[in-house]
Amino acid sequence: MKIELNIQNKKLELIQWLSSIEDSTVIEKIMELRKKESKDWWNSISESEKDAIESGIKDANSGKLNPHSNARKIYEKWL
Repeated sequence: MKIELNIQNKKLELIQWLSSIEDSTVIEKIMELRKKESKDWWNSISESEKDAIESGIKDANSGKLNPHSNARKIYEKWL
């Protein structure tokens, strides 16, 4: 909990600092860093996981859905 609070404090400090920056080159460097740090989770999962997600989306789009109550019955022993 203490570490989380420390991170939140650092974030607030960065937000305050960022809001005061007037130099556009600094802003551009920060934006470049943000792009480098942004990782799309889709690129980090396996092909079988991607296929399963795409299959689920396809089923949902075609109306092949089950209510949450059915899922709870099926997976009850693990819940």
